[in-house]
Amino acid sequence: YSKINLFFDANGLPYPLFLQICRSSPEQEEFLPHKSNGKKISQFTDFEGKTSFGMSVFNLSNAIMGSGILGLSYALSNTGIILFPILLTCIAVLSSYSIHLLLRSAGVVGIRAYEQLGKRALGHTGKILAAVVITMHNIGAMSSYLFIVKYELPLVIQAFLGLQHSTGEWFLNGNYLIIIVSICIILPLALMRQLGYLGYTSGFSLTCMVFFLISVIYKKFNIPCPLQGFSNYTAVNISIDVECEAKYFTINQQTAYTVPILAFAFVCHPEVLPIYTELHNPTKRRMQAIANVSILGMFVMYLLTAIFGYLTFFEAELLHTYSKVDPLDTLILCVRLAVLVAVTLTVPVVLFPIRRALLQLLFPEKPFHWARHIFIAVCLLFFVNLLVIFVPNIRDIFGIIGATSAPSLIFILPGLFYIRIVPKDQEPTFSRPKIQAACFTALGFIFMSMSLTFIALDWINGENRSGGGH
Repeated sequence: YSKINLFFDANGLPYPLFLQICRSSPEQEEFLPHKSNGKKISQFTDFEGKTSFGMSVFNLSNAIMGSGILGLSYALSNTGIILFPILLTCIAVLSSYSIHLLLRSAGVVGIRAYEQLGKRALGHTGKILAAVVITMHNIGAMSSYLFIVKYELPLVIQAFLGLQHSTGEWFLNGNYLIIIVSICIILPLALMRQLGYLGYTSGFSLTCMVFFLISVIYKKFNIPCPLQGFSNYTAVNISIDVECEAKYFTINQQTAYTVPILAFAFVCHPEVLPIYTELHNPTKRRMQAIANVSILGMFVMYLLTAIFGYLTFFEAELLHTYSKVDPLDTLILCVRLAVLVAVTLTVPVVLFPIRRALLQLLFPEKPFHWARHIFIAVCLLFFVNLLVIFVPNIRDIFGIIGATSAPSLIFILPGLFYIRIVPKDQEPTFSRPKIQAACFTALGFIFMSMSLTFIALDWINGENRSGGGH
């Protein structure tokens, strides 16, 4: 009996040896109660978070909700009203399954870091690969958001001032505006020590996108078809030639492009494990519930925005077509501003996984230090601002990065991690879960091949058919 009671809890009270053994088991959350003197026992050793369920949903939803929501009408116009929801549902389910593989692997390793999963699965090469993929993908996402700010914010300011053309003032220069936005809004948020603190700004960002959705639905019943536009900011009506009949099934040359667009629209995997790290009372089931709620919420928003946007104009672009109808429409100006706010507040959420990846890669054993925390954030924002300001067209570069990193994050790496990390005594090599994971990984390579093929065809044909998911 004295040997059994060698372990003591936080209050100095003894408890049996088998509970101590269970405490160290990374899968104890599925088999044993979590209570010990009224407190849950965490299965992880890296960090005990304090972020609530709701704030975690806001952050993950904000990570999913990229600028791609603006291009979903394009996807629907090239698939049809019936085929589009089917494809969107399949991608949402696959994204949820991908997160399940990540969380299962994290439970075996006992630490919630993408790079550590890579190291456990593929050695040091896997750790570097995971860090590089996350860094490149999220830098591409940050750049796309700031490109929207660079080109849209001057037009919004110009419209609010009632100007027909840019007067050359500094506040109508997109390069100056992204620097101001980066310093005054993005940097202070990026300096937060924990991602959970961004739950409030993520909630506000999602509110802006809900306002965008409500406006799209309202405009569907407010704008007639065929459309009547305005010429040169005057009341002279001009005819905008569009078809006013919805198509239920559409198969054309652009249809295949919509599959990667829809897949990329659900990329949030670099943020999943950081959010899991900071979650209060962390369990796999709790984090999976957060992922499912976030994906379901974004699925509904994506579906409604795509359908009502498509039924309004029966073509791809939303905001630009709204502007053709009436450039000075106050509601549309507010919608464009709301979209700008939403993408701006998403940048800090996207920055956190990059910084975490770099810290895991360069300073894996170092404790938190404010100097490193701030320095990496400043360097990342400085680098992304340089890209957006000085590179006139980086769409092709980041098209290739997106075509390789997004399938890797959604399909390839989670599948590989699961196959390599989950022990064979728990899941044999030819068990159904591992076969499913292998098929899932193969699907990622198919997506990657498709995306790269489309980019190559665009280059060969000299056309631009892109419409990014994020």
